[in-house]
Amino acid sequence: MLSAPPIDYAAVAPLLIVLGAACIAVLVEAFLPRHQRWPAQVALSIVALGGAGLALGLYAGSSAPEGVTTIADALAVDRPTLFLWGALLALGLAGLLLIADRSVEPGGAILASSATRAAVGGGGGSTELPEDRSYGAPGLAPTMQTEVFPFTLFALGGMMTFVAANDLLTMFVALEVLSLPLYLMCGLARRRRLLSQEAAVKYFLLGAFASAFFLYGLALIYGYAGSVRFTEIANAAVGSPASDALLLGGLALLVVGLMFKGSVGPFHTWTPDVYQGAPTPVTAFMAACTKVAAFGAILRVLQVAFGDMRWEWRGVLWAVAIASMAIGAVLGLTQTDIKRMIAYSSVAHAGFLLLGTMAITEAGVSSTLFYLLAYGFTTIAVFGVISLVRNADGEATHLSQWAGLAKRSPIVAGVMTFLLLALAGIPLTSGFTAKFAVFAAALGDGMAPLVVIALVASAVAAFFYIRVIVLMYFSEPAADGPTVTVPGAFTTAAITLGVIVTLLLGIAPTLALNWAAGGGFVG
Repeated sequence: MLSAPPIDYAAVAPLLIVLGAACIAVLVEAFLPRHQRWPAQVALSIVALGGAGLALGLYAGSSAPEGVTTIADALAVDRPTLFLWGALLALGLAGLLLIADRSVEPGGAILASSATRAAVGGGGGSTELPEDRSYGAPGLAPTMQTEVFPFTLFALGGMMTFVAANDLLTMFVALEVLSLPLYLMCGLARRRRLLSQEAAVKYFLLGAFASAFFLYGLALIYGYAGSVRFTEIANAAVGSPASDALLLGGLALLVVGLMFKGSVGPFHTWTPDVYQGAPTPVTAFMAACTKVAAFGAILRVLQVAFGDMRWEWRGVLWAVAIASMAIGAVLGLTQTDIKRMIAYSSVAHAGFLLLGTMAITEAGVSSTLFYLLAYGFTTIAVFGVISLVRNADGEATHLSQWAGLAKRSPIVAGVMTFLLLALAGIPLTSGFTAKFAVFAAALGDGMAPLVVIALVASAVAAFFYIRVIVLMYFSEPAADGPTVTVPGAFTTAAITLGVIVTLLLGIAPTLALNWAAGGGFVG
């Protein structure tokens, strides 16, 4: 007789809350009047993330076990999972606030509903009526496509499943759940519509290739081990008489799919175009949360399933890490668009993250987790600031338009300076602490030459951050230059949260580091 697998509901409650709220958000879109959807979706999303965070805190604080597997061992809820879930929920909330804001861009940065426009006039001519800029007054349609809220919740739920997956098949399903909403969200920009839609198509096509690599690698590994569960793959890798060709080929294809999601060079080709073309709030959410999800999954795969064969894959990942750091640092120097510059910065940071990932030690895991948390909050705040600098065409993202910004808005320039210094790894910021932790873990595991290369790449990358600071403070603003929009409550909250966490993780990182080092992966 078949029986239902046991489920530890307390362990998976945060995930169930997020996915349940995503399903309710779909019903809100279907049944609520148009003018009620925006406030309902915002309230539902914030309550869901808050509830999931509360459930996570209660479980982690009430004699939390070292790790459990549940739902027929499909999910592993251990200390790294709890840390990654907490980071994803916090970053997801900050990203959601940026997405929900409708004051920086009147009506919101997301595509306006077609119901807010009407064609009028006779003789074959048409006139576009002004868009409704209200916050959902009765009888007036909202100006934001509120479908973006269930998309965000589904993507976040997929990311949480991705980092907790205990087998390759669950990980693949989670990969698709997190990716498909992001493909759609990237094409929803209110302004520069063609650029946004082009970014969405590129992301979709390259994402489909990456998923195919992942699935083909999964098939090869299953052919070798007879299982897709990580612990059984690990057992087969050290005790199977079968040829290693299937195992190594499958691992290579699997890693390609994972590296794509993490924007690791040379699998980064989608990153600059998508960062530039997507709505900036969506870019912020994607840049922070997808990085956390991708490297959380890479850590689990390499630690649990392939940790005993590290000498086979470490050399290849050395080359990948060097390529990612070099591509991000060197090509970042040539960029004239600030969103593309941050995209190449992301590629460089992915190379730094690989140093901690390759260190199969407790220090390697904890430093990588801490780096993901620090990088995520800094990135959210950076894109929040970028959304404030605007001209008549929308966001002013060309670097020349940032000249003399400190004279127009010293507060915004000061915040941006602090965040750029954090990305560069200057002391008293989270970036310095994160890089120090990752480099120390790599040194402790015998990767001194790679650390030296990372230090050089970090110094090169610091140049393009400092270039923006010099532009803001030591150049004269153009007479017709951009203005700095006064942020609304949501954007202010997201930027403030990012700045405060960036500062706290730089001057008092002990609590987060201890939490990240609280335990290892199940298996």
